[in-house]
Amino acid sequence: MPVDLRPVARALLSVSDKTGLVEFARALADRGVELVSTGGTRKALAEAGLAARDIADLTHFPEMMDGRLKTLHPKVHGGLLAVRENPEHEAAMLAHDIAPIDLLVVNLYPFEATLAKGAPFDQCVENIDIGGPAMIRAASKNHDDVAVIVDPQDYGALIEELAETQGATRLATRRRLAQKAFARTAAYDAAISNWLAQALDEAAPPVRAFGGRLAEPMRYGENPHQSAGFYLTGEARPGVATARQVQGKQLSYNNVNDTDAAFECVAEFDPARTAAVVIVKHANPCGAAEGATLEEAYRKALRCDPVSAFGGIVALNRRLDAQAAQEIVKIFTEVIIAPDADEAAISIVAGKKNLRLLLTGGLPDPRARGVNYRSVSGGFLAQSRDNAVVDDMNLQTVTKRAPSAQELADLKFAYRVAKHVKSNAIVYAKDGATVGVGAGQMSRVDSSRIAAHKALEAAQAAGLSESLAKGAVVASDAFFPFADGLLAAAQAGATAVIQPGGSVNDKDVIAAADEKGLAMVFTGVRHFRH
Repeated sequence: MPVDLRPVARALLSVSDKTGLVEFARALADRGVELVSTGGTRKALAEAGLAARDIADLTHFPEMMDGRLKTLHPKVHGGLLAVRENPEHEAAMLAHDIAPIDLLVVNLYPFEATLAKGAPFDQCVENIDIGGPAMIRAASKNHDDVAVIVDPQDYGALIEELAETQGATRLATRRRLAQKAFARTAAYDAAISNWLAQALDEAAPPVRAFGGRLAEPMRYGENPHQSAGFYLTGEARPGVATARQVQGKQLSYNNVNDTDAAFECVAEFDPARTAAVVIVKHANPCGAAEGATLEEAYRKALRCDPVSAFGGIVALNRRLDAQAAQEIVKIFTEVIIAPDADEAAISIVAGKKNLRLLLTGGLPDPRARGVNYRSVSGGFLAQSRDNAVVDDMNLQTVTKRAPSAQELADLKFAYRVAKHVKSNAIVYAKDGATVGVGAGQMSRVDSSRIAAHKALEAAQAAGLSESLAKGAVVASDAFFPFADGLLAAAQAGATAVIQPGGSVNDKDVIAAADEKGLAMVFTGVRHFRH
C-alpha cells in the first residue's frame, strides 16, 4: 500500500528554464533539504548564495562530452528508482552507496524554442535533451516515493504543501506531477520525431505522435455539455495560438476554431499588395474583400452577408487602424485578429469590453509546410497542410473566350477564398470582394444556388435592384461533375469560372460554358476542406 506522506530530504535540480529557480531552491534549503545540482543550475544557485552539492560529487564521475554525460549514472537513477521500504532495494543502495532522491526538478533543453527560431539542423540536434527525460521518467515511474516537477509554475504549490505537511509531499500530488511529467516528455519526443519526419520528407512515418501544452482550460467545447482545453504545440506559426490577447473575455472553443479559420484565410492576401479583410462565421468565410484601405475592405466584405457577419470573427492582414476599428465595432463582433494595431484603434475597441482583440505580430505563410490532424474513432488522420497558392498555379483557359484582366484578378481572388470554404464550396466574387458564398452542401449545384441566393439577398440589403452576382466570377473548390452547377452560376449572372478540372464530364461542362459565353480556367489543384 503506497505511503501518503513522503518527507523530502534531498532534491536534485537541473533546469534549462531558471524562472523562479532561486526562490524555490531557497525555500527548500530553508526547510533543510539537501540540494544537488548540475553545471548551469548549480552556478545560478551559487551566485544567489545557495550551497548545492555538485552532481559529480554524488556520482564520483565527471561531467563530459559537452554536458551530454552527467546525470546518466546508477547513483542518480538508483536514487530516483529505489522503492522505499523494499529490503532488496535498500540493500542495493547500501551496498553501492546510493543516496535516495526525494524530489526531482527538471525542465528540458529548449528544443521547441530552438526549432521555432528556425535554427539549423545541428543546433536543433544539440538541443535534444537525453538525461532530462531519462530522469523524469525514472522519478515519474517511482511516484509512490518521489515527486517530480517539470514546470516552474508548480513551484509555489509544492512549497505550500511542504509547509502544510512539515516537509512532505502527498501521494495525490506526486501522482498529479507524474502525469504532467510523462505528458511533457511525450510532447517533447513528439516535437522531435515530427521535426525529423519533416526533415526526411516522410509523408507518413510508421509511428506518428503529437502533443501539446495546455494554454487554458475552456468552460466547454462546441456545446455546453462537452469539456474542452486549448493546447499549444509550440509551432511558431502566427495565429490564434501565438497571439497576444489585448482585451476581451476568454476565447471559447468555437472562437478559437473560427478565429484560426479567419486568419488562415486572410493570410492568402499579401499585405504588401493590398489590404484584406475576412469575416468568418462557423468556420466559413461569409465575406472577404481587398481594398486600398482596411476600412474599404471591411465595408466590401460586410456587404456580402451582413446578417451572418453579426457575431462573427474579423481577420485583417494589416495593422488595425482607427478608421477600420470604427467600422468594425458598429456591429456585434466576437473577435478581431490582426498582425498589430494602432493605439487609437485599441482605444476604440476598448469601448466594447467583451470584444476580443488578438495581435499576432505577423501573418502565417500560406506556402509553409505543416501537418493537420483530425481525430476519428480509434485513431487520427494526419495530412500535410494545404499550402497550394493560386499565384503559383498554371492556369489553363479551356473555353473559347479567355477571361479579361479584371475577370482573371477576381477569379484568383475567389479561388483564394474558396480554399477556406467548407466543401462543396462555391464563391462568387466581383471587384475584389465576395458577393455570395455557398458552403458545406452535399451537392455542388446546391452550393451554387445558395451562393446565388446570398448574392441576391446582399443586393437587397444594400438597396439594389440587381443581384450582386450579375457580372461576377465564380470559384469552385473542386470540379463540376455535371454542367448543372455551372449553369446555375450562369443563370445568376456570372461571366467567368475558375475550377480544378479533372471530371470525366469536363468536355460537357466546357461546352456548356461556351454556349453561355462564359470564360473558364482550370487550376489543376483541388481545395477540398471537409
